[in-house]
Order: sequence, then structure tokens, then C-alpha cells
Amino acid sequence: MQKVNIVCFGNLKEKYWRDAAAEYSKRLGAFCTFSVAELPESRLPSEPSEKEITAALAKEALSLEKYLGAKGAYNIALCIEGKTISSEALSERLSDTAAKGFGTVNLYIGSSYGLAESVKERCQMRLSMSPMTFPHQLARVMLCEQLYRAFSISSHGKYHK
Repeated sequence: MQKVNIVCFGNLKEKYWRDAAAEYSKRLGAFCTFSVAELPESRLPSEPSEKEITAALAKEALSLEKYLGAKGAYNIALCIEGKTISSEALSERLSDTAAKGFGTVNLYIGSSYGLAESVKERCQMRLSMSPMTFPHQLARVMLCEQLYRAFSISSHGKYHK
């Protein structure tokens, strides 16, 4: 069974976000070994300089090394400049990664200033959920839902219409 990890910075603060993510996590258990790794976000002043932002992103990138360097992992960076794809295309991508021998898919959601360029360069794919901007907590729940939808599509389930 393929392992799917969402690796993100910060945690879900409100109960309704936690409940939604937990529901999709439970549903995903039928299709994959699913987990979410919540890493600490670097602390920055209220109006950080570019240098402070770059340093924070570099520090966060170091905490991703365990996942980025994992053997047999397909890495996807969620970022604004990424490619937007349909739910069907995501389903195909996940199926293709499994068929090509990738036992793990890691999806990275950056902190409030995104992901370091060094992280994005090490990923096989850059994915954008939309040209619109979403709060990180909502983006995580949306990603969980899309993963569930993608697996439902590939198993010809009733969820995707």
C-alpha cells in the first residue's frame, strides 16, 4: 500500500479544521497509509526583512530533509507557481507514481512565506491548488479532500461525480 504524507508547517488550530482533516484521514486509510507531519514554523517579526524571510525558509528546509531525502519518495511542492491540474489528473499522477515504484508520496505545504527554493528544486512536481490564495489551514483540508477524491477516482468509487 502506498504511503502518502502531507508535510506542513504549523498545526490546525480550530476544532472544525481538525475534524475535517481527521475525517479525510480516516477515509484515506482505505486507499493508502496516510499521515500528516506538522513541523514548527520559524518565528519572524511582524514585518520581516527579505533576509529574515530567506533565513527562516532555509531553516525550515533543513527540517524537511528527512522527507526530501527518503529513498523511493515522490515529492510534490505545493506552491503558487506550480501547475494546476484536475482531480482526474491528480488521480493519474498518484497511480503513475505507484506504478513507477514510488512507495511514498510526500506533499509539502510551506509556512506563511511558502517553501524555500531549494525544497522546490528537489521535488519532482510543483502543484498549485488554484491561482487564488487560501489560508494554510483550509489548503490542508482541501488537499486531504483532493487526495481522497483522487484515490476514489482510481478505484472507481462513487465519491467523485
